[in-house]
Amino acid sequence: MKKLRSSVLGIANGDEVLFEDFTDDGEMWTGRGQRERRRRIKFSEPFERPPTVQLNISLWDMDASNILRADLAAEAVTESGFDMVFRTWGDTRVARIRIAWTAIGELPDPDTWDVG
Repeated sequence: MKKLRSSVLGIANGDEVLFEDFTDDGEMWTGRGQRERRRRIKFSEPFERPPTVQLNISLWDMDASNILRADLAAEAVTESGFDMVFRTWGDTRVARIRIAWTAIGELPDPDTWDVG
């Protein structure tokens, strides 16, 4: 459990099209085997410490004739941003994915004095 020490909490969120591979026959649509896409997301202002980040698929456009395989993760979370990572494998064909994200964490408290 993450315990927040601050009375100043921040919530940042967004909705990002991670890729649209059907438009140019990209590897997520035409490829096979292990495939990965990632995008660095930067927060509009930094958190005090790395926040908790939640990801959700907000648009899923996949070929239904094959088994659907997907892994979605927030990696390399820092005070200023995180990596949004989508992975698939086998013969899964992904035309496009849009990811909604929410980050919740402590913000710097403007009333705290740094005497160090």
